[in-house]
Amino acid sequence: MSSDPDLSVVIPAHNEGPNLRGLLPQLRSILDEIGVSSEILVVVREDDPETLEAARGVAAVERQRDPGYGGALRTGFGQARGRYILTMDADLSHPPTFTTDLWRHRDEAEVLIASRYVEGGSARMPVFRALLSRALNRFFAFGLGVPLRDLSSGFRLYRKSALAMDDVRARDFDVLPEIVIRAYTNGWRVKEIPFRYEPRVHGSSNARVIPFGVAYLRTFRRLWATRHDVKAADYEDRAFDSRHFPQRYWQRRRHRLIGEFVQGPTLDLGCGSSRLLGTLPAGSVGLDILQGKLRRSRRFGRHLVQASSLRLPFADGAFSCVVSSQLIELVPPGENALGEWARVLAPGGRLILATPDYGRRRWRFLGALYSRIVPGAEGTPPLARYARSRLVDAVQARGLTLEAVREILGAEMVLVFRKPE
Repeated sequence: MSSDPDLSVVIPAHNEGPNLRGLLPQLRSILDEIGVSSEILVVVREDDPETLEAARGVAAVERQRDPGYGGALRTGFGQARGRYILTMDADLSHPPTFTTDLWRHRDEAEVLIASRYVEGGSARMPVFRALLSRALNRFFAFGLGVPLRDLSSGFRLYRKSALAMDDVRARDFDVLPEIVIRAYTNGWRVKEIPFRYEPRVHGSSNARVIPFGVAYLRTFRRLWATRHDVKAADYEDRAFDSRHFPQRYWQRRRHRLIGEFVQGPTLDLGCGSSRLLGTLPAGSVGLDILQGKLRRSRRFGRHLVQASSLRLPFADGAFSCVVSSQLIELVPPGENALGEWARVLAPGGRLILATPDYGRRRWRFLGALYSRIVPGAEGTPPLARYARSRLVDAVQARGLTLEAVREILGAEMVLVFRKPE
């Protein structure tokens, strides 16, 4: 075994000695066939003789430090040395042969889920348990806005860099949806691979329905706030297709208005995961301070830069267009953000600013109503509240000329300025 393995396999096990006797030799043989340097870690509550005997010469046994299934995973993740971490059950319900499929797809996402509920997947289990499992997964996926079908599968392959356990609070089996939803919310790619789930061979499940359900509901409540925070990597992307009509209308209207004036290679300041970035001309760049949002925007195939909009890492006149959508109000007063944005704008280029018109009563009314209807819409409190005349004067003081004005319901303004030739 290499001192720095590529793959660590973490197997939580509680009184699973008979199952491990069948699982571990198969798993070791498959890992050898794949040709990956690896280690196998069996995480136990106590050192039962059957587990120790089954693991002898094949796997290392780790005593978990925290209680519950979540505690077992934390222990395994903390001891794992591989760049990738595979988790699986000890009861032979996760066929070790499927490890090959997960490893083959490792470059397609940072989290791979062996899924029972995507096309091509299946599960052999009692009817009541099957109904409960599907209902739970539908509830989490729909309620939290994640396009995943099997959030409760424990058969997964993680890229270790995508695991941020400091924020995970669940202690039991509810740790499974929490880990994957937090990874997705941080912009990591998650992909489901269909597989066939088989019933355990020996013993009975350690899950109990009522405590299991209560724990899941608590975790759902915590994740609700996380998913609706404007800092979520996919916030802007989800808003475009939001179930809340005001949010969907506002996002799409702003997108269309900005798109009317975009020209040439464009710098999208505070791009987030907005779909605007994907529609910009070739050579355009998305800039954001939050790395998770940039991860989410990789799919647009644009250049991405993590930096502050107050100190742009670009040459003078580098872009034909600079777009700032709902960013100027978050710039601390006294910062020369407008001067910096004008600096990177080429002669004849356009600066497009979209921001609420804080000088109008209509914004105060609609903004308050909007924040009540749309979860998380209030976001970060504005540091500067611009009325139209004040913002126009501030930009024109940098030598730019107002070219066009557009409005959204008379509450948000889209201002287009041109830099002199």
